[in-house]
Amino acid sequence: MIVLKFLEEEQIDPQVINGIKEFRKAYAPETEAAETPRYFYYGRNVWEQAAQALLAGENLLLAGAKATGKNVLAENLAAAFGRPVYNVSLHINADAASMLGTDTFKNGEVTFRPGPVSEAAAGGGFCVLDEINMARNEALAVLHSVLDFRRFVQIPGYKKIRIHGATRFIATMNYGYAGTRELNEALSSRFMILIMPEIAKEDLSRLLTREFPAMKPEYVRQFTSLFIDIRDKCRSGELTEKVLDLRGLTGALRMMQGGLAPCQALDMGLTNKTPDEYEQSLVRDIIASRISKKTDAQAIFRP
Repeated sequence: MIVLKFLEEEQIDPQVINGIKEFRKAYAPETEAAETPRYFYYGRNVWEQAAQALLAGENLLLAGAKATGKNVLAENLAAAFGRPVYNVSLHINADAASMLGTDTFKNGEVTFRPGPVSEAAAGGGFCVLDEINMARNEALAVLHSVLDFRRFVQIPGYKKIRIHGATRFIATMNYGYAGTRELNEALSSRFMILIMPEIAKEDLSRLLTREFPAMKPEYVRQFTSLFIDIRDKCRSGELTEKVLDLRGLTGALRMMQGGLAPCQALDMGLTNKTPDEYEQSLVRDIIASRISKKTDAQAIFRP
């Protein structure tokens, strides 16, 4: 069990790890191949808080700024608990049908095609409600009975679905994005809310080392510092958060590993995330302070 081994390496509270193991025994965990996440989330305190909430049978809301690892943690939690993941990407036009399911034709008759919420409810999955504060409150009202003590979902015209004992709902939300709104009290009271901290410098360094084991240590330090420099500029208002993209950085590093010149890769992964030319020039200045234009990809990775 790769994720549980990772938790032991991160020195997560043994009581939490034992609780997860008991959960997996009680609810027949998924196969090893199905549980390995693409990235690992680094942050001991966050891991322990999130896992304790789920072990207590609560639903979890991960809130915070961009690039704090909300979706990564959600997938890591599902993998640790050995449950399948059902993702719901919410937006202003999301409605009950997109979450619960809708009618469809099959073998010449009308049947119900379950949506991700219904599938997670019936099968004991972890349902990730992504960007929950982008959906209208009236659309999210259909989740009230799913998220509280009643633990069921009523499909109009069909039977009531009781929530599987292993089912958990993990919502994510960013503050301040265009099109977002505050959750109403009725919905927010159905979650345990965890404010996600920004990734610490040492944790980012470990993430890059694990993701790119062939990267030379001096370049791990430089790319870590590059991301922190950009984040500091965003927090001070000198840059917009469009360029604060950890996925963009790791994607650029993968392209470098394939042989693309570092400056070109970083332009694609970070600089070009903003259309503003002045802002692009600021990002390139930050990159130049850490990575020389003369550096080639072969110099960054060990053979």
